[in-house]
Amino acid sequence: MKRVCVFCGSSTGTRAKYAETARTLAVAMARLRIGLVYGGGQVGLMGVLADTMLAEGGEVIGVIPRPLASRELAHPGLTEMRMVETMHERKATMASLVDGFIALPGGLGTLEETLEMLTWAQLGIHRKPIGILNAEHYYDGLLALFSHAVHEGFIRREYLALFVVATEPAELLARFATWTPPDFPRAWLRPSQA
Repeated sequence: MKRVCVFCGSSTGTRAKYAETARTLAVAMARLRIGLVYGGGQVGLMGVLADTMLAEGGEVIGVIPRPLASRELAHPGLTEMRMVETMHERKATMASLVDGFIALPGGLGTLEETLEMLTWAQLGIHRKPIGILNAEHYYDGLLALFSHAVHEGFIRREYLALFVVATEPAELLARFATWTPPDFPRAWLRPSQA
């Protein structure tokens, strides 16, 4: 695994454990020589993650839309900063640069990005691992929603194999190393739509 995209908040949240988990993830990735691709900000968990990776000698690529560059305080010291025009281009660029995705705690943007990558995996657009780093049980509600959606017939049970969940970065990265993309029929897609 050469690079991983990490989605995370532009805030550090209310618990010190969130920033601690971001730092621990960055150290683990740097030691494994896994580069970071992220949203390009220098504030919140994004800043903690990028600063720690850089301090550990890791590669850090930021991808940020021009209109957000000043609002999100684009990080000035990255290995590489890619400016794009739209949020759609941002996600496509990040996805093209990486071998997997990790969601740290974050807000609506983090949730949207993570869910889009899950949707792309469900549709067969990519076959890369998606990890949910459930620090301090932050994602318990989302995981419960997924289970509820399965129970109610809106998500197929086999789609839950599209992602892995862990509470610690080392555990998540170890699971990435052995992860195999699930193989299931996409009967609802006609060949012309696949």
